[in-house]
Order: sequence, then C-alpha cells, then structure tokens
Amino acid sequence: MRPLPEVPSAAAPVDDGEQVDVEQAEAALVEHYPRLVRLGYLVLPPSLGRNRRVLTAHALAQRSLPLGRRRAFAAGDGVPLPRRPVGATGVDPGYALIRQRVLRTALQAGLPLRRPAWPRRAQLPPLLPLVWGLRLFPHSGGADELALDQALSALSGPARAAHVLRGLEGLADGEVRRVLAAAGVADPRAALMEADAVAAPYALLASTEFDPCSLQARPPDLLRRRQHAKAALAAVAALLVCGALLGLPGNGWGRDVTSAPPYARNPAAEQALKPTTLRRVEPAFWRRSPRIDFTAWPTRGDRTDDARLLRRALAVWARPGAAVRSSTTPGTPVGPPMGSPQLLYAGEVGPATVVLFYDGLRIVRYAEARNADPAQGAALDFARVDSADATSADALIVSRGTRTVRYLTAPWVRGVSVRDLLAPDRAARTLHRDRNGVTDALPSPATASRCRSWSAVEMHAGASTRLLTDLGELAPARLTSGSPSAPHDVSGRAERQSWARTACLLSAVRSRGVRSVNSWPYARQWLPEGNGYAQWLCTRAETWRGTGSRVLAQFQDPSTPPAAGGVVPPGAVAARAEDSPACGVRDPRVLAGVLWKSRGGRWYVLAAGSEEFASLTTSGGVGGRAQGHLLAIRARAGDRAQLSGLLANGRRVGALR
Repeated sequence: MRPLPEVPSAAAPVDDGEQVDVEQAEAALVEHYPRLVRLGYLVLPPSLGRNRRVLTAHALAQRSLPLGRRRAFAAGDGVPLPRRPVGATGVDPGYALIRQRVLRTALQAGLPLRRPAWPRRAQLPPLLPLVWGLRLFPHSGGADELALDQALSALSGPARAAHVLRGLEGLADGEVRRVLAAAGVADPRAALMEADAVAAPYALLASTEFDPCSLQARPPDLLRRRQHAKAALAAVAALLVCGALLGLPGNGWGRDVTSAPPYARNPAAEQALKPTTLRRVEPAFWRRSPRIDFTAWPTRGDRTDDARLLRRALAVWARPGAAVRSSTTPGTPVGPPMGSPQLLYAGEVGPATVVLFYDGLRIVRYAEARNADPAQGAALDFARVDSADATSADALIVSRGTRTVRYLTAPWVRGVSVRDLLAPDRAARTLHRDRNGVTDALPSPATASRCRSWSAVEMHAGASTRLLTDLGELAPARLTSGSPSAPHDVSGRAERQSWARTACLLSAVRSRGVRSVNSWPYARQWLPEGNGYAQWLCTRAETWRGTGSRVLAQFQDPSTPPAAGGVVPPGAVAARAEDSPACGVRDPRVLAGVLWKSRGGRWYVLAAGSEEFASLTTSGGVGGRAQGHLLAIRARAGDRAQLSGLLANGRRVGALR
C-alpha cells in the first residue's frame, strides 16, 4: 500500500531504439533553454546563494551538449526517454538527453567536497558565464514562493530533483524513478518519499522567483569590497611573516602536531588544558551521589595517569588541526572545554587509544592510534547530553569499527545483554564486559547497509531493564513503548513484536542527535473482507536539543508476508513530520491514512486516529465519513483523498504531515 499523497501516474512509452545526435540535442537545448536553466536552478542547493545558483544553472545548461559533432547516442544507453515538457504527446530524445545531463551535473554540484577525492567540475564555481562587480538574482515572488524555497532547501538534492520532475516536467513517479536512477541517485524511492513532505502547489515552480533567465542586477557591497581588498593585502603580508616564524626552532611548530598552533594566551583556557586539573571521580562515589547521571561516573581505564596522552587530547579538543577527523551531533557546540572537564575514561580499546571527557553539556571522545603516530591523525567526536538522568546515562559509545561498536557502561549497570529487534522471539544473549565496563564488540546497526538484523543492548540496572540502540552517535538512544504521557521500557512479547516491524525505520533518524524513541500503538483496526487486525503506531524520536524531533505514523498490516530469511518487513509509513508536537506529551493525538489493497484485490482508504477523534472525513477523490476514530471506505487504485478529523471538543484538524 502507499500513503495517500503518493499516487502513481501512467508511464509514457519508451523507444529504446531511437538515436540522438549532437545537432538534435543542440536544437532541443536552444528550444527549451529557459526550462532547462530553471530545472538546474531549482535542483542546485540553496546554500550556494542566489547569485551563484543563477550563474551555475546557466553554466550547467550550456555545458550539457555532448562532445563532438557527429556522435550519435542511443536512447537506451543510460538515457531514459520520458515525456516531453507539458503539452507534448511524444518522446523527444534530444530534450531527454539534455535534461538528463543538466540534472546529473546539478546533483553533482550539491555533493560535499571530500578531501581524498578530486572535486568534480560541477562542484566548482563556473568559469563561464562570468560577471564582475554585479550580483544577479531572479525577481522576488510572494510569501508562497518564499515558503516553497525554504521547503526545498530542507530537502536533499535527489528529493529536490524528484519534486521538480514531478511538478515542472509533469512526470509520473515511475518515470521520475527512472530519470533519477539514470542521473546516479542511489535510492530514487527514498527521494520520492522525502519529496512528499513538500505541500506547496506545483504551479509555484513556474514563478518568476525561480526564473534564472529574468534577472535583476545590483552592485555588491562596495565599501566591503574595498575593505576586503585591504584585508587581502594585509593577510598576504601576515602570511609571509608567519611562514618565516613557523620555520624557527623551539616552539615554532609546537609539540602537538595534530593540534593547530595556539592563537591566544588566556589564563583560564590554559588552566583547563592541564591534565592535572581534570576532575576525577572515585569508583564508589555513585552510591552516595545526589545525582545519577554522567557526573557520577567514575574515572576508569588503564591510561588515566598518562599525562602526555591527556595533554594531547585536551590540546586537540581546544585546537583541532587539519589531521583531525571530527564529527558533531546536531545542535552541539564544538568550542574548547568550558573549564576543567571531567575525565570519564582513558585506555586502549581495540586498535585505538580512547579518552572520554564530560563538561556538563557535552561528551567529547578523542581517539588516536595505539602507538600515537601523528601521521595517522586523530578523531574527535562531540555529543550533546545536557539534562541526562539515570534513564539516559547508562552507556556511551567508546569505540566504533567499520561494522562493530563497543559500549562503556555506567557503574550502576549490573549486566548487559544483546537482543536482535527483528527476532522478537529469540532470547537475549549475555554481552561480556571487562573490569572497566567496556563491552565486547557487537554488530552496529548504524553502519549496516541493509536491515537484516538490528542489535540493541539491554541494560540491567536495579529492577529496570532499559533497551538502547546505536544510531551513529556517542550516546545511544533509549527505546520505549506506551502512550506519550507514560512511556515505559520495552517488555513483553507483544511490544517486542511491534518493535520488530519498527526497527528498520530507525535508519531515518540516524545521526540526528536522538535521545529516545517511543513507539506507541494508538489504534487497532479490523480490516475489511476479514483480512484480520491491523495496528496503527506512532513512532516519535526526541532529540537532546529539543528541536528536530521526527514523527512517523505506521500502518502494520498482518497479511504482509515475511521477506527472505523470515524477517518481517517494516510497517508502511503512512505519514511523517518534523518538529511537530504530535504524538508527544504536549499533543498526544495523531491521525493518518493509507490506500490499502485487500487479499481479494479490492482497494480501500483506511484511516485511524487516536482516541481524541470523534469522527473522520475524507474528501477529494474519495468521499466518506465515519463516526469514531477508525475509517474504511471503498476506493480505486490511484485514488487521492484528503483526510481530516473532528475532535471531541468540536475542533477539526488534518492528518499528520
């Protein structure tokens, strides 16, 4: 079944034997140049700025012609042949070829520059066209165009391309998937699902706000340009002086080659970088501590007295150099330590030496090679953990390999076991820990390319058993079940079976700074034609920073057959939202619907809301109304419907989106 807003359209016929020569492609470029430049402008990342997006869009269109004058291109050689622009009835292979090349280079321009690889031509500022002394940008639109531009800026490059191909080119989803795949997009279906989040009308894509051929010209900041010229001359002079000073013996190069040279002499900051001032906690302090969080963690590890290691770690934290690989969870400041931090761990884990610090707001992990070879560089990771408590300070990620992970557990954790979330009936196995609380390595779901298993760890602390999982950050996320007002730790066969079909959806919240994920079965619906009971769940991921929460409404069909290996596929995502209070403590209600096909081959619109809803209504392609918080109405394949509900207090609200 598919979510209601996504309905496939008919695909245009494709002639794989058609040939495209350069002259045919040139004619298509000249005829459709404004449309091609607009397509490139919309797909390019908004972070480039409007002036550079305009020039880059023109450059991509002008560079889209194949090399050579007599070379012919087969339509089946990686170039899909979707329909011509709106209003055409046949397939124009020349236009399809040019559009494909513009789309591919626009997506390449949005890729981040990576140090080990040569940049692609599209990632660099265009040489032509070139404009000096002026800034060019399209004419401004209204509030709707501004909202659409902001919505597109929040999408990935493939998702922007999917939205533009749907709205500007009028392609059906099947055609969009083929065009995106030919442009090098790894997962076109995921791009289409992400593009569903844009609710603006497609007609806005034709606005002058996104027309890079109708431009306004303004001068740059002339005073700033003059200041920049003076600053550039001063910088060149300073660079020459610094280069001479760095070559001098003594402290010119510094002793920590992985940290940048110091740029200030602040007594408080220098005091925080001394290993002797680190805060250390004795092993038994947590038993009498007034707070059960990271402040109660004892200092552990076999390198806690290695002053040279700790000095290197603190220096790299304060001044990370070019050889340091750094990662940060969203919303985490990356500045130097705010006073002397607390030392949690210092020791050898696998092939690396690891140091963990805590400064009251962040967990900071420093890692280097065991032999401290500066040529191998170092790693520095930041994670925000403010307002941690006993339920969220059970463990930290101390080491991460290519496909494995190790945890450092809290002193109050009396035992650790591993459970595969996709195998709810399989018993958990005990996970060994060393004397410092470091676990053996286990598979990490955060780095797995396919969801064939999902390892989660059970932390046994006192009378509680908390379920944690690795989502690619230093602090693992806690998994819970139950209503938003009273979530509880996952327990029992029914809750584990519910999580078995939810676990693979956790990949959507990797590396988002997630603190906890609660999955709440808010409705149970008897399916038409005796197809059994379906379960509706709302899965909400809360972050450490408060903003950036993700909400997914699921439809779990009992008739869905297991995949290869006996793994039950995840539930269908009926709706999703970001930074929404829905399905949370402040607003526990949720409403979602899907287009569902029975085993008998008939289609239905199914919808379910939480208990706050007194009635549900559909409009648009399918009209109907049902009392209560459940709805099932006959429909046809491809129908679209708008879903809304009436609360018990008389207020009408829409579905989650």
